[in-house]
Amino acid sequence: MDLNVCEESQDLYIRMPASLLTGLTVSQPDFNRKIEILIIVLPILVVLMGLSVAVYAFSMKKKRSYMKARGRRVRSIDRHNSNLGEGGFGPVYKGVLETGQEIAVKQLSRTSEQGYDEFYNEVVCVAKLQHRNLVKLVGYCMDGDERILIYEYMSNKSLDLLLFDETKSCMLDWGQRFCIINGIARGMLYLHQDSRLRIIHRDLKAANILLDHDMNPKISDFGLAREFEGNQITAKTKKVVGTYGYISPEYVLHGRFSVKSDVFSFGVLVLEIVSGKKNREFSHEDLNDNLLGHAWRLYTEGKYLDLMSPSLRKSCIISEVKRSIHVGLLCVQNHAQDRPTMSSVVMMLGGDGSLPPPKQPAFFAEEGSRKHYTFSEVDEATITLLVPR
Repeated sequence: MDLNVCEESQDLYIRMPASLLTGLTVSQPDFNRKIEILIIVLPILVVLMGLSVAVYAFSMKKKRSYMKARGRRVRSIDRHNSNLGEGGFGPVYKGVLETGQEIAVKQLSRTSEQGYDEFYNEVVCVAKLQHRNLVKLVGYCMDGDERILIYEYMSNKSLDLLLFDETKSCMLDWGQRFCIINGIARGMLYLHQDSRLRIIHRDLKAANILLDHDMNPKISDFGLAREFEGNQITAKTKKVVGTYGYISPEYVLHGRFSVKSDVFSFGVLVLEIVSGKKNREFSHEDLNDNLLGHAWRLYTEGKYLDLMSPSLRKSCIISEVKRSIHVGLLCVQNHAQDRPTMSSVVMMLGGDGSLPPPKQPAFFAEEGSRKHYTFSEVDEATITLLVPR
């Protein structure tokens, strides 16, 4: 069937087979009326559809702008009066979100020893991990060359600022120090075993332990962390990174790292918390021992309490101090296979049973036979040592 409209007369002509016209009555005025309605309604529908598309596009644009603005919704950052310090990543500032929440803002310095890989590693690791003894990542920024990490604000800052300051260290009594030791141990156990990922931190130190308003410790700075998959228990690298005084011997000499490398760093940290002294800066007036060697000598002589900071005399629980020193020495043993796992560490710190005797710690030698490690002993490793602030 053909349907034609004559433009001049506006008359309607229908061409149909004659057989179909029998008994068919066509009302021309009604049909013309329908055509007129269609001519009026169709443009309106087109306009409405266009408006709908425009409204949808506008709403999506507004939503994207809102979501984009959420990432920048920081009410204020005082770069002059709220500088919280500066580590290997860059300067850290105190900021406030529009909600009133206080935050710590870490800005990657263009001269930082840590680059974009470390920034990405930090975001990926922390975003996947949730534990009360790990610092919480609030957000991040990647805008051109700008790299910023936003964390929950820790009002008591980092452990090293209190622990190694002669005046401020008095704020940490033994009860608080023992809680800090246990909290770090639980956080490390989570990283090594209880999380869905197995994370080797590789830079555990006092400067990377943050303290909240209740002095609860939270492990931070995962820029150097590595993820182990499946049954992997060790790895080897030619680029050794970490902080002088906390790196295990098998890592610094041969580039091998594992959960036992973190255990070594934890042991150093425990001895520092008990003594209030930095391992890398400790020196004995009569011997050339570092803090590990000094603790070992006192242990073999049965003089545990001589290692303890004098400020703890009134608040200490002797059994807990002895157990902490003993566990610390077990963690810093020279051979990785001799060191306990973090699950054993947590159990030993919380128990009261007998402990195995520790073997000689790393980087210790008897007088007259001191061993000097040289770069020729390193298996072609590039060593990057970070100096704690």
